[in-house]
Amino acid sequence: METHNFSIEFFPPKTDEGADKLRVVRQKLALLAPKYFSVTFGAGGTTQQGTLQTVLEIQSEGHAAAPHLSCVGGTAESLRAILQQFQDSGIRRLVALRGDLPSGYGGGGEFRYANELVEFIRKETGDWFHIEVAAYPEMHPQARSPQDDLQAFARKVQAGANAAITQYFYNADAYFEFVDNARKLGVDVPVVAGIMPITNYTQLMRFSDMCGAEIPRWVRMKLASYGDDTASIKAFGLDVVTSLCERLLAGGAPGLHFYSMNQAAATTAIWQRLVK
Repeated sequence: METHNFSIEFFPPKTDEGADKLRVVRQKLALLAPKYFSVTFGAGGTTQQGTLQTVLEIQSEGHAAAPHLSCVGGTAESLRAILQQFQDSGIRRLVALRGDLPSGYGGGGEFRYANELVEFIRKETGDWFHIEVAAYPEMHPQARSPQDDLQAFARKVQAGANAAITQYFYNADAYFEFVDNARKLGVDVPVVAGIMPITNYTQLMRFSDMCGAEIPRWVRMKLASYGDDTASIKAFGLDVVTSLCERLLAGGAPGLHFYSMNQAAATTAIWQRLVK
């Protein structure tokens, strides 16, 4: 596993209590020695300051950290200031995203797409940042077609992205097909698989409806059959996701990016199974 690019994602805590909990979670997950931790932001970049604070705290603990940067609703001036802040803080890695459109958002702002953000970052900062972008093996929910989505991904890489992290998925074939098609377009950056541990059926269904990630019918039916039996849900989820990770790594995925949901147990359990 040491040869793979293994990373873990957090969201910035909104309360002091949440920040304390996340410190404990980070201590546990740091024992797995991930390559870096990434930190998300709210819709429209609403928690960008919380993102930076969390990233700086992670760096002060001796770990590499990557803030997510969204361009929705941002101006060149505001993004330039954030990039300068990142550089001044010694941050060398970024996850560059379009970001979720806030409700009622009419498409204003200077940047419409992530490739425009990547281009801007490169123009402003040269090669200072290692830039990760998003990839969607099961198609972005707002894309017109898989072909359009693939072209959008290629544009982000052509604009200067170093690597990609996928939306989470549970169908390994979708990932391998996406990577093959990207290679045919001449896109050769590493595409790290995004992994969502399964610990809560209701929450998983809600997230998946929002982001367009498909839960295979047999997985949905099995999870639903457990009702409120959280121990069975977690045990089954651990089996399903570990098996997915094993298949991805065996098939050539360059790494795994865990959506931890600011929890340590599920990611740790999957990791321990993978390194056996």
